[in-house]
Amino acid sequence: MWLEIQIFGFRALWSPFYALFVIALGVLYYLLTGPWRKKFGDVDRPTVSQQVTFYAGLVLLYIIKGSPIDLLSHIMFTAHMMQMALYYILFPTLIIKGIPEWMWRKLFSAPIIAPLLNLLTKPLISLLLFNGLFSLYHYPAVFDFAKTSVVAHAVITTGILFAAFIVWMPIFPPIKEKDTMSPVFKIGYVFANGVLLTPACALIIFSTEPLYSTYTDASAWMSALSLCVPGDVLGTLSLSGPQIFSPMPVLEDQQLGGIIMKVTQEVVYGIYIGMIFFPWFLKEQDKIDPLPEESN
Repeated sequence: MWLEIQIFGFRALWSPFYALFVIALGVLYYLLTGPWRKKFGDVDRPTVSQQVTFYAGLVLLYIIKGSPIDLLSHIMFTAHMMQMALYYILFPTLIIKGIPEWMWRKLFSAPIIAPLLNLLTKPLISLLLFNGLFSLYHYPAVFDFAKTSVVAHAVITTGILFAAFIVWMPIFPPIKEKDTMSPVFKIGYVFANGVLLTPACALIIFSTEPLYSTYTDASAWMSALSLCVPGDVLGTLSLSGPQIFSPMPVLEDQQLGGIIMKVTQEVVYGIYIGMIFFPWFLKEQDKIDPLPEESN
């Protein structure tokens, strides 16, 4: 398949302009947290761990949206769901944990933004917002419309990404005062996330026919390709549909995509639960079995 998709050209495969965008984000982070940080008061540089986490998030962002994975997501539904899992479940947590607390404080204290963030980060609202938008996006009519409209695709996917940041803030609060949920409720919150995402995955996995015309209809697919393939390249190609590149039938590809999304979600959510449970467990153990005091 790799040799076949090279007909779309370097720009479609590696998105150099998106690479410049990601690099610009990295440079901006370096300037704001380094040479320019004193303009915002007596604030500290981010820790090494925060810096590594943030830059790892940027590398992941380019892999998701700038590498051939983005092109493959318009050819195979499996690649699309892998992209969605990484983009909405893993990427936001890396950025949240990588940005220093003082930057989040300024965002949460902004006059117009603060009330909105304080409302949307309430656990029940954030749960319903993210899972509702994600499920709605994968409703066939909405999905096909978004995939064939540059504006709709940008608005919808950006909205879901915003909701993805919001949904993880109760678990990984960027400000100490926002850490109000007990470990037990955090674990329940992560579990609820998995439950609410299940219907959308089940619809895709157990469907007995292809759901999305952008993977079956040649004209709809070509419109979807225009989101990532330059027009001057796309106009020179004579293509009959994504099936010529896919190694599996459309229905099997769709079902496998749903499985990949669910499995990836469960693995990442399991890691998050572990990150909550083990520090809490060790802390409780210390309360029960305190270290013996040294005798004089």
